[in-house]
Amino acid sequence: MRAVFLGILVLFKCRVYALEHNFTGDIKNFVVGKDKVYVVTDSRLHQMRLNLVEEKYKDLANHTHPNKINILLPFEANRTLIICGTYDCGYCEVLDINDITTTIYREALPVVPANETSVTFLVDLVKNKLENPNGNKYLLVATESERRNGKEKCNFQRGVTLWNTLHSQKGDIFSITSTEPTDAIVKTKADVEWVDGFQTSSHSHSYLFLNVKSENPPSVLLLRMDNRGKKTEMTRSLTGAQLECCDDKPRRKLLSSAVISSDATVLWAGIFTALEEHEDTVLAIFDISDPGNQVPTDFSCEPTCTNKEKHKVLRPVSVVFKHSSMTSVAAEKKGSGIVLYIGTGNGQLIKLVLDKTFRPGCAMVLYRSNDDRMLFPRMYFDPEDDKYIYIALRNQIRRVSVTHCSMYKTLRDCRSSPDPLCGWCLNTSKCSTQHECSDSTWISIPDKPFQKGLISFQVAKHFGNSLIQLTATLHLGVESPGRPPLFLCTFRSGSKDLCDGRPTAIFPNCSCSFSSQDLPSEGLPVIATVTIGNENLTESLKLRNCSDISATSTHVACTDCVSAGCHWSNSSQTCTWNDGSAPQEHIQDMCKGLFTGRYTPEILSLWPSQVSFHGRNNAVMKGTNLEQVVKIRLQGPMDCSAKESPVLVRSSDTLRFHIPSGNKGTVNVCVVTADGSCHSHATITYGSQPTCTGLQPRTTWASGKRQIHVLGTNLESVETVTLHSFPKQTKLNSDNKSFWFYSDEGQYQAPGSFGVSLSMGNITVPCAERLFYHPDPEFTSFDTTLVDNDMRVTIQKNKDELNVTLKEMNVSGLQMEEPFPCLIVEVKSTAVICMIYGKKYVSIDSLRIAFGNITKTLNMTPSPKKYLYLLIIFIILILFGGIAGVWIHRKSQRQMNARMNEHLELLENEIRNEIRQGFVDLQTEKSDLIENVGAIPFLDYKHFALKIFFPEGGPLADGMIKDINQVARTELDDRCQVLSTLIRDQMFLTCFVHALEEQKNFGIKDKCTVASLLTVALHSDLPYLTQVMENLLQSLMDQPSNAQPKLLLRRTESVVEKMLTNWMSICLYGFLRGSVGQPLFLLVSALTQQISKGPVDAVTEKALYTLNEDWLLWQAQDFDFSPLKLKVLFAVGTEGEVSEPLEVKALSCDTIEQVKDKILQTFQRKFGFSYTKQLREIDIEYEKEGSYVPLEEVDGSSEVQGEVTMLNTLRHYKIPDGASVKVFTKKVHAPLSPQTSLKDDQNFSVKYFHLIDPDIDKDESQHPERKKLKLKEIYLTKLLSTKVAVHSFVENLFRSIWAMPHDKAPQAVKYFFDFLDTQAEKKKITDPDVVHIWKTNSLPLRFWVNILKNPNFVFSDLEKSPHLDSCLSVIAQAFMDSFSLTEQQLGKHAPTNKLLYAKDIPQYKQEVKTYYKSVREQPSVSSQEFKAFLQEESKKHEYEFNESAALRELYKYMQLCFTEIGQKLEQKGASPRLKEKMHHVQELSENMKRSAWL
Repeated sequence: MRAVFLGILVLFKCRVYALEHNFTGDIKNFVVGKDKVYVVTDSRLHQMRLNLVEEKYKDLANHTHPNKINILLPFEANRTLIICGTYDCGYCEVLDINDITTTIYREALPVVPANETSVTFLVDLVKNKLENPNGNKYLLVATESERRNGKEKCNFQRGVTLWNTLHSQKGDIFSITSTEPTDAIVKTKADVEWVDGFQTSSHSHSYLFLNVKSENPPSVLLLRMDNRGKKTEMTRSLTGAQLECCDDKPRRKLLSSAVISSDATVLWAGIFTALEEHEDTVLAIFDISDPGNQVPTDFSCEPTCTNKEKHKVLRPVSVVFKHSSMTSVAAEKKGSGIVLYIGTGNGQLIKLVLDKTFRPGCAMVLYRSNDDRMLFPRMYFDPEDDKYIYIALRNQIRRVSVTHCSMYKTLRDCRSSPDPLCGWCLNTSKCSTQHECSDSTWISIPDKPFQKGLISFQVAKHFGNSLIQLTATLHLGVESPGRPPLFLCTFRSGSKDLCDGRPTAIFPNCSCSFSSQDLPSEGLPVIATVTIGNENLTESLKLRNCSDISATSTHVACTDCVSAGCHWSNSSQTCTWNDGSAPQEHIQDMCKGLFTGRYTPEILSLWPSQVSFHGRNNAVMKGTNLEQVVKIRLQGPMDCSAKESPVLVRSSDTLRFHIPSGNKGTVNVCVVTADGSCHSHATITYGSQPTCTGLQPRTTWASGKRQIHVLGTNLESVETVTLHSFPKQTKLNSDNKSFWFYSDEGQYQAPGSFGVSLSMGNITVPCAERLFYHPDPEFTSFDTTLVDNDMRVTIQKNKDELNVTLKEMNVSGLQMEEPFPCLIVEVKSTAVICMIYGKKYVSIDSLRIAFGNITKTLNMTPSPKKYLYLLIIFIILILFGGIAGVWIHRKSQRQMNARMNEHLELLENEIRNEIRQGFVDLQTEKSDLIENVGAIPFLDYKHFALKIFFPEGGPLADGMIKDINQVARTELDDRCQVLSTLIRDQMFLTCFVHALEEQKNFGIKDKCTVASLLTVALHSDLPYLTQVMENLLQSLMDQPSNAQPKLLLRRTESVVEKMLTNWMSICLYGFLRGSVGQPLFLLVSALTQQISKGPVDAVTEKALYTLNEDWLLWQAQDFDFSPLKLKVLFAVGTEGEVSEPLEVKALSCDTIEQVKDKILQTFQRKFGFSYTKQLREIDIEYEKEGSYVPLEEVDGSSEVQGEVTMLNTLRHYKIPDGASVKVFTKKVHAPLSPQTSLKDDQNFSVKYFHLIDPDIDKDESQHPERKKLKLKEIYLTKLLSTKVAVHSFVENLFRSIWAMPHDKAPQAVKYFFDFLDTQAEKKKITDPDVVHIWKTNSLPLRFWVNILKNPNFVFSDLEKSPHLDSCLSVIAQAFMDSFSLTEQQLGKHAPTNKLLYAKDIPQYKQEVKTYYKSVREQPSVSSQEFKAFLQEESKKHEYEFNESAALRELYKYMQLCFTEIGQKLEQKGASPRLKEKMHHVQELSENMKRSAWL
């Protein structure tokens, strides 16, 4: 039992003790308490254990509206968590710190506006040590200054205030009331940005740090207050000073900070920058113990400040680190040193150690993300284990180890670690922290941690030069709780001791004396062994007569001198004996710059200069005198030691070498000659890992050589492209930020898909899309037609999926082998059209067609007359055959009638039994669908909107949104600025839309694209977009083509109709996510569970339980299946251990892949997270009589019918109920194959079958059940079973859509329905059915049906299979039938999808009428109220869409009808200035083209 328990711990270690946790939304705030972690995302507050396992979550109230949680503070002494949000002018809650779902107290309170900064922390105002500290604990809240652009809607409390934390305090909880008549407040007139704040460890002072933006130039301020007995005493004690950084240039913005120590001396670290983009940042250390007795300018106190207003400046005691993009810092004091943890904008966590003089050591990277996601501005140490720190990156929180001692296996390696926490534990002989080495001698790094050598030597002469003293110094520190460890040494030359007597060993020095006569002129090799405890350290050196050391090269002479323990004088460039002082510098430091070669190597260029952090193979360096170079040295600002790479290919002007992996950032490169000196200088910048998001095109012909463009990021660092199953690597070409490769020649002519990987350094990155190989284009014939003086050639071809473009083919017409170029003008699915210009009298007898690396010749098709004779002969044969067939048929019919009568009775009995069994199943089946699905994976707003706006996706859609790493505000170029102004002129925009729609080649797809581009471009001004949409709708209603008003808005045939779809999606996203999202997700989950409840054919995906008749599994010859309960064991560890059994429900007819899928689904539902391996990465075994039998889809025992193989099932392996099945990871052997599943075979449906027998001739004598006649109608009851099982989910979904929370429909619905009512009145439409149809076409048909049929638009990671899509279509049809005004006349021939919900539709129709009536009777939404709603929606997603990209695409459409737009503006009487703006846009575009900017 103990072994099983240990196995379970191993299995779940990566989850239960997770080092990371990913959320569905981005992290907005997080804090670490005494034993919990609290994380705020877009819509939830999460409570987690310190091991990052989520315990509880709390939906934030009304999270569909702006609700920024700007105060998140654990009150450990009171065991509560204080949170404050911005919804509805603000509120604060006191939650149970161990259960955030329990609200102890809540109060509406104007705290901080959503778009402003604040700093909050707890302060203690304790008068004496006997006083209860909790009774005087307050919340210090610092908010921005008063708004200057008008009155606020909410009465926010500004400045620095002290809030009560308990009901027992005067004024009750959250009150700022003081014990004195005047409230205690610190105010400022300046425009400030609060950054950080803290209370000292002695509770004596509180510090605040802020940026003053309104000053010219801006500045960084420090404020300090004394934590005295009363609130007013504290605010009156305000003092402050300006923080100035740095000497090289002014950096007047603070990004993040951390207190290092807050004892008698308060040390503080801050990250400063000179730019808004956080570039060129520095980390500076300040002593802020005494900021002076002055109040900074523009700050005041209530009551009046004790000190006077005055200016004082504090400057850093040390600037310790520079980096391009630091974002956060945390600090801790370790002994006499300081350890800093630095987060960067490109996703790195850096550790930096400072000695007691603030001198920085080598920086080391503790964590590095694959992409450039930025670290959150705040980090927290683990309160229980100081070896860990918590960081946040976008939607991920991680617990990162800050010590990597265990990676060093020897004392020498442990000593080389720059980490002061690491040392060597003598008892365990391991590198560890001192805490892990209790009651044992701990060998630590000394106060000079950056000494490069472990043992150094010096030699000196004594007693008239007759004795030589050799001293070895061990650069280690020893901390022993008791008796010091053994310390001794030996010096040997060959097999004998060197010393005259026993060496003198006094830690850390060990000395040996010997006669100078024992030192020969050629030198003496010596091996020194130093023993400390049970560790032996050995170094070798060659002793020489220091005065005799010389060489032709000064550098060589210096190296020989220092390595022999002698003293080198740089001034005289001579070697002498030591005088007994401390050892001199390391050889590299002492002898640098002494190269005396005749020709110095020089670097002229280096390619590539930008690589990913994985490195790069075969880099090329150009220069002069490079034949002397033996290796390349790379040294980065964060590298503790230089990395060196050998030269692979060398000439006088060219080197080829491999760039090793490194940390993100820029490193210096130099070339190393044989004497060890480094020359010249170049740089290499390490960036993030490349990503491959797509391929364009995704198909290629089998013969290869098609140009495939790669889409993604950081592609410039990719070396080669690999197609799985193809041994050859392909070069990735680039040109002007475009990257492509040529496809390899395929191995098969049959269609197939292959994975694509990008290679750089020694790793590969898979591409998100696969490359599909199809047979080469097949050209069947061609004909020619004269067009004026030219010849048009039409080439017929077989239809294919290659989507060949004009540029990919080259055609030439041949007349007696003389070629005539044929220019391709159009490529269709079944034809290619090209023109031979100016060759009217040429007679083409063949064509030469080239594509890729293939050239085909197509000859002219012969005359069809000979086929006419063959056709006549064929008809005569058919007549004779028909006569013979009639005679034979009559004879055989009499024999067949007798046999048929014999079988009819048997068939009737079989059908009767099956119908009865279907009735029994319908009445006895139980619905056991699981309604608890855990967290719902909603897509965020911008990706939801993108799927609505551009449902087909593609590069155009991808360019419409911004990444989180993009700058929030993107400046528009001149052309886009003018065009943005133009489209905000309603006259121009309506003329633009109408002119486009009048173009003959402006199709429906173009109209939808323009509508979505306008939506993106105007998303920041939704009130104006609404106004334009109403104007265009009125124009649409007035068109003569809309004489039948009932047809209005039925289809998307105009720009405004697509615009209406987008508008509805924007306005109803909050209602969708808040009210409809959960019922929709539950319905999809219920459908998926119900489908898998019964048999599902693994080949056709048809199921016994479905809503759609077309997907009903009725052809199966044997429905005799039984449910099984399997005991599933998971292999853990490497010694054959298994976990405790997991019960999994399966069917005897399930294939092995279906069983594996059900195991993984059950694991997910049971434990709340996915199994560590995917379906394709696991295999299963069946335990039979003490041994395990592998279960496979196909093996040697599989049933074969003709050339078709039946997939193995549990019944095939005769697996009983309650059997034990073990899951283990597949063993993959090189070379890897991308086909890890039978379904990867493009002929899967032809080669294999499951429940539906293949249509082949076979001997069925051994399987008489397969002769049974199967009728679909018998199994139609299964449709009803499925409908009954999911009916409650369907009704909940429908009623959530037409529900009216708080008796109010969504504002957008009420507003738009009123608009339609108004238009009907204006047009004197009295028929109420017309308005009902308008509303139905606008809301249910245009929005809700789209959501019902495409739940993947709403939820992430939701795979919509064709079967699920068909079931959702049935539900969507029933939904629309509920809004229909016509009565359905259904008969026996009516489609089943109509019959399924026929009895429910009348009830739904009644509810819909009530809904429409309630909306109509609801009080109207005022224009001002709805405008405020739209403005709020715009601001909420202000920087999520790429307005520039949308404007550039709109200009392309503007170019198509530039003249027509001008004409319409003339007709409308537009102002000359408006037309000038339009021409100005055109001029700017032409100028940009001429300047090669586009």
